[in-house]
Amino acid sequence: MLHLRILSPATMTDEVLEVLGTDDAVTGLVALRGAALRPPGDLITAQIAREAANDLVQKLREMRVHQQGSIEIEQVGTWLSRSGFEAEMRTPGSSADAVVWAEVAQRAYDDTELNWTYLSFLTLATVIAGIAIITDSQILTVGAMVLGPEFGPIAALGIALVRRRFVLLRLALRTLVIGFATAIGITILLALAARALGWLTLAQVTGPRPATQFIYTPDKWSFIVAVVAGAAGVLSITSAKSVGLAGVFISVTTVPAAGNIALGVAVADSGTVWGSTAQLLVNIAGMAFAGWLTLALQQKLWSRVSVRRAKHMSVPRRML
Repeated sequence: MLHLRILSPATMTDEVLEVLGTDDAVTGLVALRGAALRPPGDLITAQIAREAANDLVQKLREMRVHQQGSIEIEQVGTWLSRSGFEAEMRTPGSSADAVVWAEVAQRAYDDTELNWTYLSFLTLATVIAGIAIITDSQILTVGAMVLGPEFGPIAALGIALVRRRFVLLRLALRTLVIGFATAIGITILLALAARALGWLTLAQVTGPRPATQFIYTPDKWSFIVAVVAGAAGVLSITSAKSVGLAGVFISVTTVPAAGNIALGVAVADSGTVWGSTAQLLVNIAGMAFAGWLTLALQQKLWSRVSVRRAKHMSVPRRML
């Protein structure tokens, strides 16, 4: 169940109420005339079945409610309502499978913002990955994977292509490129300092590393794992049940590969640099491709549910 909150211009309120009031997926409909001060207008709230969110938001957008007022959608964690239960039962589809595109797009824009927090987390994760490689520590490698925030912009690439949000595509690419360039650059400087102090040697980077060798030796399995992890990650951020992101973070080696690039530059070993660069690009490409494909399938499948719902809505209520 979702909570819908609308600030509606007074001239649009009756039309908005008609849209909501005639939809079987809506319950708990409330209208407070003159309650909104900025922008001036009316406050409308309702509970809606998650499965119907896209159709309702699309109708409100076509009315341009969001241009003169606002539309807010919130997840209701716990609710007790007989009418709400009946509204969900009447609405075709499963709430867990429903993709609320407005919610997904908003999250994508938030995750692709290039800010101090994103750069800090990615840089710290890359530094930890570099230390993990030097010490050949799997625990530190996993820690660096979990800390890295790079999946958000990678997932946004698929969202941008499926939803034709080309501004989002540009933002996601910029965040990935600048983010990894910054993180790798700072890690190179720290690695050079460590080498000057005698804490980092060529043997530590190019010598046998059984626990972390996979970071710079990409193969077919690297791409397959990236694709599977990318699909799982996108399902986690689009579904009402987000349970898979931690598994995504510790399945792909984007951040460890970035850390190994920095170490390779610091010790002037081109083989390490190119192998790690290939691993990084394979992981990003695999996850981006999987994200696009998963979202495209979700959009196609859910459009069929919308058609079913439209047919259901067209049947007179006395026949239901």
